[in-house]
Amino acid sequence: TSKYEKRAVSSRVATVDLEKCIQCGKCSMMCPHAAIRIKVMTEDQAEQMRNSGVTVVPMKTPELGPNMYYTLNISPADCTGCNVCVKNCPVHALAMANAADVMEKNQAAFNAAEKLPDVEREKLNLNIPKHVELLPHYFEFPGACAGCGETPYVKMLAHLFGDRMVVANATGCSSIYGANLPTTPWTKDAMGRGPAWSNSLFEDNAEYGLGMRLALNQKRDNLRALLFELGIENVEGIFDETDSAKQRALETQLRAKLAKIAGPRARLAESLIGEVVDKSVWIIGGDGWAYDIGYGGVDHILHSGENVNILVLDTEGYSNTGGMKFAIGGKDHAKKDLGMIAMMSGAYVAQIALGANQAQAIRAFREAEAFNGPSIILAYAPCIAHGFALQNGPEHQMQMVQTGAWPLFRFNPQLIELGQNPLTMDSSVDNPTPLEDFLKTESRFGAARASNPQFNKLVDLAKANNAYRSELKKHIAQFAMLNKPVVKENGEG
Repeated sequence: TSKYEKRAVSSRVATVDLEKCIQCGKCSMMCPHAAIRIKVMTEDQAEQMRNSGVTVVPMKTPELGPNMYYTLNISPADCTGCNVCVKNCPVHALAMANAADVMEKNQAAFNAAEKLPDVEREKLNLNIPKHVELLPHYFEFPGACAGCGETPYVKMLAHLFGDRMVVANATGCSSIYGANLPTTPWTKDAMGRGPAWSNSLFEDNAEYGLGMRLALNQKRDNLRALLFELGIENVEGIFDETDSAKQRALETQLRAKLAKIAGPRARLAESLIGEVVDKSVWIIGGDGWAYDIGYGGVDHILHSGENVNILVLDTEGYSNTGGMKFAIGGKDHAKKDLGMIAMMSGAYVAQIALGANQAQAIRAFREAEAFNGPSIILAYAPCIAHGFALQNGPEHQMQMVQTGAWPLFRFNPQLIELGQNPLTMDSSVDNPTPLEDFLKTESRFGAARASNPQFNKLVDLAKANNAYRSELKKHIAQFAMLNKPVVKENGEG
């Protein structure tokens, strides 16, 4: 329902010059408010769009077929003027303009382009940003702070899995912009599919999401038993299929078979038929939840063996629970390393920063969802409470990675069984940016420096700890390779 608000909160909004645009999709992916949309179309559709006032240009690459056309439109009524897209466009194809000058024309073009059909998912390469951005939006126009660092992750997650996603959301920033009722940014596609979302409390979110997973498992087991009882052939083959498009085709076939069978058991099976398509369960929350008040539940999930996924939107500032002011004295011991802890549990683990490496973030989401067991993704999210211009958010994430304080990595324990290194370091920092230089970019650290005479000592401790943790992760991977499990010929061990 957020799409009906059309807040028009900014007097300056983003515009695009499609003649300069290289069609990379970066601006759309980084837009915190889903106000930027890209569409591709056939030649006939392109002519219709031009007649509707939409600017259309030929696609620069032919991977979606010959004679395809491209458009990018920005909703001025939903743009917050955060400037993230303008600041981070690699070819300077975007600029800010007076909202009053472009509102009528650009809004009409945006609305017209939104009526174009989505590209079939099977035609897209979901490893690259521009194709991910062609997927339907299931999270749009959130009322988060202008330039929010969290919402691009949630938006990407919804792009990838929104048509079959179930979300347990911890109380915090993400629950506020996620359900500022009566408006919500969670939505559905043209087929009526979309995420199921709910929020319980701050402290029990992991357990809440685990309950969702167990309930879905029970429904699938009930359906499997009913199909066996009714004599449906190849039941196990139906539930072993992992491709969601093929799962939906099987669902349609089952509906037709069950419609021909009389009796209450067949009707009960029909009521559960949607469970043929396995759901993607995501547990979402901030660092205050995951590292602190909800940590016991997170640890429980990581050791549960259940197929659930955790997304930690880590601002490193407890943004919704006090922020910097309660830690102005600093800490002389290290932050809890959730990534390291999770590696020891047998879960899939990734650490990402969307502004630093979009392709790595996409890959981490897809690998986590495909992993048949617990997964956790730690996503660095710049926040307005950090005290820097959020238009520099993507650049700021890159700087954070380059200090070595937020290394990008993916840990997949399944690779150990294949004799491969389970830990992939996706960022290499041979000559790290001095941590002191990075801290100077945020006013919160300036306040801490001014009030704490031990600040420089704390910085030295942090630098040493960052280096130690990076090396330790590499040693863990080497140890895993040297001690990989031996599978005996008879299948034991």
